[in-house]
Amino acid sequence: MDKSKRLFLKSKRSFRRPLSPIQSGDRIDYKNMILLYRFISQQGKILSRRVNRLTLKQQRLITIAIKQARILSLLPFVNSSPFVNNEKKEFEKSELTTRTTTSVRKKKKKK
Repeated sequence: MDKSKRLFLKSKRSFRRPLSPIQSGDRIDYKNMILLYRFISQQGKILSRRVNRLTLKQQRLITIAIKQARILSLLPFVNSSPFVNNEKKEFEKSELTTRTTTSVRKKKKKK
């Protein structure tokens, strides 16, 4: 076979799409917290459809369920991890130490 003809042959490997993380028995609603936490990032953002490997319909249902859970205060709007809080506390401590009062020097009067 010529090289020119070989370029146009299709590969025999079949394309297989990865399976969806949502099983057929899972209900997508605001009360299913275990399912909803899988689609939220560390900062509390809703992950994109490409990251989740969901269909468009599933992604819409997930976002609606997450928003409902946030409104009913089942989910936080922003996840505050302990690491971020420690950084803020350290910053506040360092800020307090830099604001120490300086002693005012009195000028000596000439006689």
